[in-house]
Amino acid sequence: MSIFLEKAEAYREDMVRFLSELTKIPSYSGKERDAVEMVRRKMEDLGFADVHVDGLGNVLGRVGSGERIIAFDGHLDVVDPGNRELWEKEPFSGFVDDQWVYGRGTVDQKSGFVAALYGMKILKELGCPPGISLYLVGSVMEEDCDGLCWKYIVQETGLKPDTLVVTEPSDLKIMRGQRGRVEFKIVVKGSSAHASMPEKGDNAVYKMCRLVMAIESLDRELSGEPPLGKGSVVVSSIDSLAPSLNAVPDHCEIYIDRRLTSGESKETVFSQIKDILNRIGIQGHIVEQTFDGSSYRGVSFPMEKYYPSWLQDENSREVLAARKAYLDVFHGSPDVDCWKFSTNGTVAKGFFNIPCIGFGPGDPGMAHVPNERVNISDLVKASAFYSALPFFLDGKGQTDPGKE
Repeated sequence: MSIFLEKAEAYREDMVRFLSELTKIPSYSGKERDAVEMVRRKMEDLGFADVHVDGLGNVLGRVGSGERIIAFDGHLDVVDPGNRELWEKEPFSGFVDDQWVYGRGTVDQKSGFVAALYGMKILKELGCPPGISLYLVGSVMEEDCDGLCWKYIVQETGLKPDTLVVTEPSDLKIMRGQRGRVEFKIVVKGSSAHASMPEKGDNAVYKMCRLVMAIESLDRELSGEPPLGKGSVVVSSIDSLAPSLNAVPDHCEIYIDRRLTSGESKETVFSQIKDILNRIGIQGHIVEQTFDGSSYRGVSFPMEKYYPSWLQDENSREVLAARKAYLDVFHGSPDVDCWKFSTNGTVAKGFFNIPCIGFGPGDPGMAHVPNERVNISDLVKASAFYSALPFFLDGKGQTDPGKE
């Protein structure tokens, strides 16, 4: 057994206990204060340096004092449990048995944060690799606006890591990318008339129906290549306005979720939509969207709802280091993949080009579903991996932290 896995096994009960307590806090986006305070106190108890909460509400702690910065990110916010009748156990019970920790947020993604927390504790005990500073970030508002936390951290605090490790669930696979997305509305105008004389009006809903059908066809036509695969487009909402329910609607709008693969950008998407509008002969207006919600600290930091895809080269320093760390800890070859969903890497890598990889405990398919739970064994293994990774990211590939 590797020294990293041995150390992580020693903290199994501590990790499970803290994850259970953290799960009991319903830390919805914009309401993470209690979870952040619990984490801040824990970081201080574990002896982390420079523990603080930034202006937006992210909590940060540091181990090591070198010039090269490696950051581990885990968001502390969770989504609503939904229909509680579908849950076998109370969503915020933090119930634990011999194999699982149950509850909303265990997989997505408090287990990844807790594993990284104890991974850094292990690193503190073993001695952080010289020349490296490790930051652990308990980030906020990811479920409402992924990447917003890192936009704030980089632009407002000046902390820009040399490498970011995203601890979202990956089933213990190394992740090197994700599809992106852009969210926007399309507005179509018409003219109203009495419903008894529809021929005198111009029905905005009928026009929009033709556009919706064309967008459905576009989804089938979109292409892409591994590892990110094809793009996709979904009409997720439709609304109309009319003077009354007995009138021809003069306004109709749809909301679009467009997933982006490699080589696609919002300009690509908007060009496609304009081509469709021209082809079917409809005048429509694209309305870009902005997230401007406030954090629990009352701070608003508006961000456009454009989340670029990102892909770390499989031969990059970061991916190769992750492979070597996995081999050292588990004595086997890792699976390398890409996430289907979006993460905070969309801003870190997609906007700021910070080298980014991912690794986390838990089945990604358990995110946002009833009866969410994480395997305790995954929690321990992830913590061991996180504690090993910096010894390979330092460029020396040194597996014995006791040697110089």
